[in-house]
Amino acid sequence: MKRLSLIVVAAFCSACASTGAVPRPFPVPGGSSGSGGSTSSGGSIPNASLTKPAFDGYALVGTALSFRGVPYRNGGADPTGFDCSGFTQYVFAQYGVALPRAVREQYKTGKSVSTQDIAPGDLIFFSTTEPGPSHVGIAVGSDEFVHAPSSTGVVRVERIGSGYWSPRYLGARRVD
Repeated sequence: MKRLSLIVVAAFCSACASTGAVPRPFPVPGGSSGSGGSTSSGGSIPNASLTKPAFDGYALVGTALSFRGVPYRNGGADPTGFDCSGFTQYVFAQYGVALPRAVREQYKTGKSVSTQDIAPGDLIFFSTTEPGPSHVGIAVGSDEFVHAPSSTGVVRVERIGSGYWSPRYLGARRVD
């Protein structure tokens, strides 16, 4: 009987996901009840609109920081090991943002951001092993970025303005 109950619950859950229905947004605390969304009776206001949520760079940085200590792995693009562009690609994918795999291609993505306007979640590029973009990380804020640095390292936070990274800095890109 317990097994049958689980199967029935699973069937209802999967059927719900496969209907193609568009979920309604959750009510916003402090929002007006006449601007769209749910009513207190559970009904829906006809002019409720679904918009793409604002990109949350802080949440993305939180996800990136959760991978500190994961070893570098050449060609790695998952939590068992990352290279620099595999790391950024994986983290952004958790937020529904598709990045190209290669550093040079990621450098062409989004829009350029001036150094003084770098925000958490921006991609930070460096020229390390060859001319042009050859390394990428994610801006944390306060002159820091998180990245998968090299074959001897692990995902970690470093300062953009350090003696090593500052002269190699190429620029930043905002993808949202």
